[in-house]
Amino acid sequence: MHCPFCQSPDTKVIDTRVSEDGYTIRRRRECIKCSKRFTTQESMVLMVVKRSGNSELFNREKVISGVRKACQGLPINEESLKQLGEDVERDLRSRGVSEVKAEEVGLAILEPLRQLDEVAYMRFASVYQHFNNLDDYSNAIAKLKAARQN
Repeated sequence: MHCPFCQSPDTKVIDTRVSEDGYTIRRRRECIKCSKRFTTQESMVLMVVKRSGNSELFNREKVISGVRKACQGLPINEESLKQLGEDVERDLRSRGVSEVKAEEVGLAILEPLRQLDEVAYMRFASVYQHFNNLDDYSNAIAKLKAARQN
């Protein structure tokens, strides 16, 4: 790590802390040459591979935004949406891979959303899983009912 003040490559770590979300490490450093202190943050990069083949950084806010649309008009608070976004990110990161397909992100959303609200789940699933007719909805409802009984 180069010192941002004098560009010296010789720095030492004074303090290390893991962030609240557990995905970022904050390090307090000191330059050996000029004795100035600075902070760095390290985080594991999680990339999402889109259907087009392009990759982009995972963005929890995009997950929350998509789920928010499915929850429109339902009595679901913002804190629940944020928690769902954290749960989805935790699930994806726990897989120990640096890239996930966009389809995997959608699948990771489905179960926590079903637990949050079944109507929002059906709305999201109908778009995500491309429901084309009433049979698709009927099958999804039957699966919801079966899951409720288990």
